Amino acid sequence: MRPEILGLILAGGKGTRLEPLTKFRSKPAVPFGGRYRIIDFVLSNFINSGIYSLYVLTQFKSQSLTEHIYSTYQFGSLIENQFVTCVPAQMQEGDHWYEGTADAIFQNINLIREKNPYLTAIFGGDHIYRMDVSAMAKYHNEKGADCTIAAISVPIEEATEFGVIQVDRDWKIIGFQEKPAEPKSLPNDPTRALVSMGNYIFNTRELIKNLQEDAINKDSSHDFGKDVLPKMMLEGHLYAYDFNRNMVPGATQMEEEAYWRDVGTIDSYFEANMDLRSVSPAFNLYNDEWPIKSRVTNLPPAKFVHLGPHRTGQAINSIVCEGAIISGATIKDSIISPNVRINSYSTVDTCIIMDNVEIGRDCKLKNCIIDKNVDIPSGTEIGYDLEEDKKHYTVTESGFVILEKNRRFLT
Repeated sequence: MRPEILGLILAGGKGTRLEPLTKFRSKPAVPFGGRYRIIDFVLSNFINSGIYSLYVLTQFKSQSLTEHIYSTYQFGSLIENQFVTCVPAQMQEGDHWYEGTADAIFQNINLIREKNPYLTAIFGGDHIYRMDVSAMAKYHNEKGADCTIAAISVPIEEATEFGVIQVDRDWKIIGFQEKPAEPKSLPNDPTRALVSMGNYIFNTRELIKNLQEDAINKDSSHDFGKDVLPKMMLEGHLYAYDFNRNMVPGATQMEEEAYWRDVGTIDSYFEANMDLRSVSPAFNLYNDEWPIKSRVTNLPPAKFVHLGPHRTGQAINSIVCEGAIISGATIKDSIISPNVRINSYSTVDTCIIMDNVEIGRDCKLKNCIIDKNVDIPSGTEIGYDLEEDKKHYTVTESGFVILEKNRRFLT
């Protein structure tokens, strides 16, 4: 039986702006929110939408991502068209790596032909959001569209990093600007612009036709935003789907409406993590009706021990994951991942601490990202003297300090 919708997730990008977090892994494999990976959000959206035929297209530094997907998303083999499968770059169509987003799909066009879905959904694998994909597919069918692009309004000063869309009153697309220096604003709001979220739904026949035409065009960069979609706009029926109209079950009134974050830089990644930690978070992880799925562990519950002067195990406005031990330390406004130990008299303020980190006694950490498998010696201070930190660690322009995975301190 052919699937109604086949999902292809683009997860092959290098993520250079997220270095050093992407030194050993691809961008979609970067941990987020304590116990998740960035890829978990788009995969959860598809699965919660009842779409189970999913290919994840990988390329650079894919081992961590592949292991995570195969240990997390296994439906079994008894039900047809229920799978989440990683597809490495195989050079099926030509002898080169993926040259653009459209080329990545064209090189895997055999998968689309084999499944022969009515609709093909092509989504990015590196954003944080909730979305009912089936609602977008319904809109696509109602419009009689050849392709529908999910769109969201952003402040106009941020639109230079995205594909900017112009639409008519019926939300038919009438103009494209790919990462323009001077984005066109919304007609009713000069401070904002409508941008592509990098999520597309195609009629499969139209997708295959346009991919084939693009592949033989020597002047094309083989990118959806730059080449394929502007051409389709001139020849067919392209519509934008207003992300603000997408509602998922279980959302609360306190959450930010139409929450969507491109976590392509250290600063945006850090800020999106911090969005999770308050009493009324901008993005609520505790939605049982639209859960974000990830790998299940056998770690014990988090533990807080010691009560005394300057030595109380406590966490305030923070997320603390399973297996963590807060032993007489104070945690504020932070994300603490599984299997982390923070020892007595230490303070961790506005930090992201990833798995398998131990922080010794009398440490002071502020505005830090500590990647996996790092042991921080007792008495260490990070984030309080940025000029000194720059001699040893990565420091962003905004003052965030990053310790890369497996970093070793000299003793």
